Amino acid sequence: MLLGRSYFALRAVYRRTSSVANSVSHKVKKCCTKPVMKAYIRTKDEERVEIQFQYVDSNIGLDRWFNFNRSLDDSVQQIKERIITNIDKACLKYKKRKLKKNPAGAVDEFKLDVEVMQNSEIIAPEVPCRKILTMPNVFIVVNGQSYHLDINPPTVKTLKLPNSIMAGYPVYPSKLEVEYCTVSDCEFLWYKTNELVDVVPEAHSETWIQVGTGFSYTTSNCDIGNWLKVKCIPKTSSKSGLPECAIASQVVEAGPGICPFEIRHNFTNKFVENDGFRVVTYNILADLYADSDYTRTVLHPYCPPYALAIDYRKQLILKELLGYKADIICLQEVDSKVFDADLKPIFSSYGFEAEFSKKGGQVSEGMACIFNASKFQLVQSSSHIVAEELSSNPLVADLWVAVQKNENLSKRILERTTSCQLLVLESVFNAKRIVVANTHLYFHPDADHIRLLQSCVTLRLAQELRNRQLDLGKEVSLLFCGDFNSCPGSGVFEMMTLQNIDCDNEAWSSKPDEAVLDLSLHNPIAMETACGTPPFTNYTSGFSGCLDYIFFEKSKLVVDQVVPLPSMEEVTQHCALPSIVFPSDHIALIADLKWV
Repeated sequence: MLLGRSYFALRAVYRRTSSVANSVSHKVKKCCTKPVMKAYIRTKDEERVEIQFQYVDSNIGLDRWFNFNRSLDDSVQQIKERIITNIDKACLKYKKRKLKKNPAGAVDEFKLDVEVMQNSEIIAPEVPCRKILTMPNVFIVVNGQSYHLDINPPTVKTLKLPNSIMAGYPVYPSKLEVEYCTVSDCEFLWYKTNELVDVVPEAHSETWIQVGTGFSYTTSNCDIGNWLKVKCIPKTSSKSGLPECAIASQVVEAGPGICPFEIRHNFTNKFVENDGFRVVTYNILADLYADSDYTRTVLHPYCPPYALAIDYRKQLILKELLGYKADIICLQEVDSKVFDADLKPIFSSYGFEAEFSKKGGQVSEGMACIFNASKFQLVQSSSHIVAEELSSNPLVADLWVAVQKNENLSKRILERTTSCQLLVLESVFNAKRIVVANTHLYFHPDADHIRLLQSCVTLRLAQELRNRQLDLGKEVSLLFCGDFNSCPGSGVFEMMTLQNIDCDNEAWSSKPDEAVLDLSLHNPIAMETACGTPPFTNYTSGFSGCLDYIFFEKSKLVVDQVVPLPSMEEVTQHCALPSIVFPSDHIALIADLKWV
């Protein structure tokens, strides 16, 4: 026993005794005295490895995870020495505290034995770490505690909850990165507490009440004023890794109350039967355009800045979209970050698949098509920059000839970043296919002629894809969704529904110095708009009108239901869109379609 010994004397004894007792039989005997734990080994790259395990010494109250970042060329001896050094420091730190509290107290002598073993045999000290990773049944033994090496276990690298969480809305990890597993295989547990401390050890786990499981958790008014915590347990089919927790930085706040889209949910409280499908098209207002001083002061000054923030709006968008129980969702103005961090993960957790198509140029937004994987399987998906197709694709050679006749027109249309998204989906129930086209046409008021050309390019690409399915003997129909930035009566609308555009159509001269000459168009597929022509699908203080459509091939599909749009009173309750209850300046269109 050491009585009243100084810290430096204690350290000398500790280091001296830690190098003794190397008998193999002694270590093997000690290995059997405690249950086997795990040491997690992760290869960082081709040169380095991370070793992690939990060491407990109840005599001094030490319970700590140790991490070692080592070269793969390190020998067993070098690894042992590093483990001894790090645990040595930790143990002496705890013993120092104990002596400081009670200088006359007794502190037991302590010896630290570390070995690396395969089964019951000690591995030679010169064996490199690189070789150990290829050997089965390897253990690190620390004072009788065996740690079985778990090579590259499922791992949570990043886990974070969003800054804004509102009651009545789904919450999910805002950042989640896993390694050696997939998110869909992981287990998620949700907790809440109204008493949060800086560090919540397992000893205080009773302050957290479990409230849910799964990738997302839909909060309620009962959660207002509480902090949320999510625990992610990374898994594969054969093993689990270390759980990781994240605690929200803010308490759950009250939501905005009943939103008009929740009233629309009364018409979509269940999925459509297998002889049909529900379609949504929706321009969700990219953060790129909502988060600016110009937007806050000029375009939408009536909308509170917090309601323009994407952290607020995306909660409403997700709740709205999930409540529509749609089978095909075509979105425009989708920020790439929102797609990757929000739309794709949350819809994947509900059994959907999602495809993203970025616009051309430097913008970070585009279109997304999300579909119910229990009803459709993806045959193919592609994305096209309309200007590039116009100038190079033989399908639209006649359009390009007409455009080249006008230098101003040619320059302007080639500068546009407009893109289109094309998917071929096949019903898992009847093998019928749908070609889905999704686009967002150029917005400028004097650009009817450009929009007409852009829509024609997309339509021909979609029709060519449809014809290929017919050549394969498939039954196929065409669906064309998007924000067309074109009102009823425009050239775009006429081409889609009346099928013909004459060379003297007024749309061709919407900007006289860019007029399109001697060009007539024919749409060989008769199409109709599923939701008709409502008074508006876009409503701001400066403009209101019908710009969005779900066009469908009317010889192959019929409309079974159209979900009513919000009333004028609802839309203008907070002046215009967006608002605290409308997350976009557009309104979603929803229609149920059936195969003929």
